[in-house]
This record gives sequence, C-alpha cells and structure tokens, in this order.
Amino acid sequence: MAQPQPPHRPYVSPALRTAADWSWRFVVVAVAVVVLAYGLSFVSEIFIPVLVAMLIAALLAPVVNLLDVRLHVPRAVAALVTLLVAAGVVAGLVTIVGSQASSQWSDLASSATQGVGEVERWLSTGPLHLTSTAISDYVAELQQAATDNQDALIAGATGVVSTAGHLVAGFFICLFTSFFFLLEGRRIWSWLVHLLPRPAQDPLDDAARQSWVTLTHYMRATIVVALVDGVGVAIGAAVLRVPLATSLGLLVFLGAFIPIVGALLSGTVAVLVALVAHDFVTALIMLGVVILVQQVESHLLQPFLMGRAVAVHPLAVILAVAGGATVFGIVGALFAVPLVAVLKTGVGALARGGRPTEEVEEITDSDAPLAPEAPPPHDEAEPVDGDEGAARVKR
Repeated sequence: MAQPQPPHRPYVSPALRTAADWSWRFVVVAVAVVVLAYGLSFVSEIFIPVLVAMLIAALLAPVVNLLDVRLHVPRAVAALVTLLVAAGVVAGLVTIVGSQASSQWSDLASSATQGVGEVERWLSTGPLHLTSTAISDYVAELQQAATDNQDALIAGATGVVSTAGHLVAGFFICLFTSFFFLLEGRRIWSWLVHLLPRPAQDPLDDAARQSWVTLTHYMRATIVVALVDGVGVAIGAAVLRVPLATSLGLLVFLGAFIPIVGALLSGTVAVLVALVAHDFVTALIMLGVVILVQQVESHLLQPFLMGRAVAVHPLAVILAVAGGATVFGIVGALFAVPLVAVLKTGVGALARGGRPTEEVEEITDSDAPLAPEAPPPHDEAEPVDGDEGAARVKR
C-alpha cells in the first residue's frame, strides 16, 4: 500500500525566514514604542517632571546617603534639607542673574541699537551694496508681516502664558517627586518589581541597579562639566568686560546638560553679546574662549569623569541628541544621552543575565537610593530594618 505523501510546502530559504522573524518582531517593538510615546504625550505635564525628578534624585542621592548613613541624620530630614538647599542655590543664582540683567540691560540695549546701525552701514557699503531704500523696504516688509500675523502672535503669547502655568505645576510635581524618590525610592521600586512575572524579577532588578549607577555617574560628571563650562565662559566674559557675564555663564551651565551641542550653542550667545557690546575683535576672542572651554571638556573632563561605566561613543551622542530634539524638542535633547547611557548598561546586563561586568562596579545601597530592592518570594522574604522597609530575597 502506497504511503501518503506529505503536503507540499513552498521552499523558504533560511536567510529569508530569519529576516522575516526579525522583521515582524521589529515592527511589533516599533509599534509598541510609538503607541507608548503617543500615550505619554497626553500626560507630558506629569511624566516630564517625574523624569526630571529622577535626574535630580540621581544627583542628590550621594549627599542624602552621606547625611543618613555617615552622620545618622534621619533620612526624611536629610532628603528635605538636601532638596531645600539645592533649591535655594538655584533660586540664589536666578536672583543674581536677574539683578545683573536689570542693571546692565539698558547698556546692552543701546549697544544693540548701535550694532544694528553698524549692520545697516555694512549692508550698504559692503559686498552686498544694498541701498538704504532697499533696507528700509525689508524692514517695512517685516513690520507688515508682523501686522498681518497679529492674531497668530497673540495666540502664541496666550500659549506662553498657559505654558508658564504648566511650568509652575510641573515645578511642584518635580519637587515633591524628588523628595519621595530620595526618601523611599527603594520601596517604590520594590513595589513596581512585584508587578512583574517571577522569572523576570531578578534579572530586571540587577539590570536596573547597574543602570542606576550609570545614571548617577552620568549626573555627577555632567554637573562638574557644566560647572567648568559655565565658570570658564563667565570668567572669559568678565575679563573681556562683556555685559551679563554671570548670566552668560549660567546660560552655558544650563546648556551643557545637552552634551556637545548645548554648551556650544549657548556659548554662541556669549559671542553675539560680545559683538554687540564691543567689536569684532572682542567677539573673536570670546569665540576662542568658548572653543578653549569646549576642548578642555572634550579631551580632559569627559574621558576622565565619565569613565568606562558611562562610555557612549560621540557619534551615538550626536545622533541621540539630534533624534531626541527632532521628535520631542528640547526635552528630547535633554533626556536623549542619559537614556542612551542607561539603556546601554541595562540591555547589556539583561543580555548577560543580570551579571555585572568589569565596566560596571558593584552596586551598594549607599550608591543607589532608587536602586531596586530584590523582590521577595512570598515564602522566603525576610524584613529589612530601616526606613526602606523593602524585603530582600535570600540568595
């Protein structure tokens, strides 16, 4: 009796089968990321302050741990005092900058008026050979465009007022979230890990601990680099007698939190102020100061402070900043590099099964107040003394 023939199946090469497997998985992941980003856009007024609070907690955690562990200050008091001191320092800097700007703004405005006049003379006598009539026509066109778009400008001003209200609300959300992250971040993370399936808890716990150390190192290095950039530009501007030297230094300090491009763009503002307030030679010297500060940052501070644990290739930094700014604007540019650094460490740890490597130092509780406590099985948990109150798995 003849054996039945198996049904004929079309031949698919192993390469095409592998490509198809990767393709549909990639499409599923991409769709999930897009849906997640779209959903978070509706709660950005809450989500973004929480992310900022996480960066603040990573920066202030060593101080809180020092007061709590070494000096035996109650953790709630240590977190509150550290946060208030940090907020006081920021408020003091803003006050200094505001007073300096108000005292020098009139001089800078008059210098800007003279600078506009010099630009008009250069346009008429320079290689463009524009007549004063043509320049006046261009100015009139700009004024007419502003008049025609008056409604849009008013709507934009209304949007600015609304945005200011969101900023105030976001500030208080960020402040309270930072306090609770510093106070009991481990307990919060332990509760989140409990929501995951049991086999995924330990690997994710270890990967998150290593990622938190990477984020902590990144914030420590970034604050030092930003401080050096701001102080360097402020000193250079003060020596050259450029107005608003302290304000320019603070602007460069804030811009340095966006690696590579942030400090360079904010330093360009210092060059423009030097050009308006003085002359072309002073602006060139100011440009040299900005470039010198950037070289010190790139060749000395970044390699030494970031270290191997937070090493991200400069090409990855530039692409991450550009992609984040394109998709999410200034917020994306701010969070792009720390996100890439954390994902680099976390994904690498998950690929190794959660085991640390030589590039990632062993994580201790004093290093990571938000680092996850290992989620305990229901029958093998033992309590942990202290304010963390999280249970640890017996290993």
